[in-house]
Amino acid sequence: MYLVNKDLFVLTYGALVAQLCKDYEKDEDVNKYLDKMGYGIGTRLVEDFLARSCVGRCHSYSEITDIIAQVAFKMYLGITPSVTCNNSSRNEFSLILDKNPLVEFVEELPAGRSSLCYCNLLCGIIRGALEMVHLAADVTFLQDRLKGDSVTEIGITFLKKPEEKKYRRKK
Repeated sequence: MYLVNKDLFVLTYGALVAQLCKDYEKDEDVNKYLDKMGYGIGTRLVEDFLARSCVGRCHSYSEITDIIAQVAFKMYLGITPSVTCNNSSRNEFSLILDKNPLVEFVEELPAGRSSLCYCNLLCGIIRGALEMVHLAADVTFLQDRLKGDSVTEIGITFLKKPEEKKYRRKK
């Protein structure tokens, strides 16, 4: 397996976002494209993740979110976001990134691009990976340091209850 130098990946990602900003006038279109790209990556990356991580079956959304933060982010980005639960029904979580490697060489958003979600690729990756293990989720940036927020925060809302296995009694 070939490992890509992190700096090369980050610079290439920056060039991709810059090109998308040239190709699309609206930030929303760039955001959608990055999410769509990320989704495609996530649907493929989940197989590699499951094979390499040897994680077992998760039994709660909390456990799933902890695996995303502590194992997946560490494995692929070299960081471990903190996790918070945002509601009493325990289906909304936040990943708080103290450090975001994708913006390592970015000081600010391009001029006139205040609605740009520069790292929206990450949301698509998470959403795509979750969907491949039959978990529908809404994944969005809630806060972004590039937009002046104090932290970078990705929100994950699981859209349906985890299904309990129903066993039939043998007659």
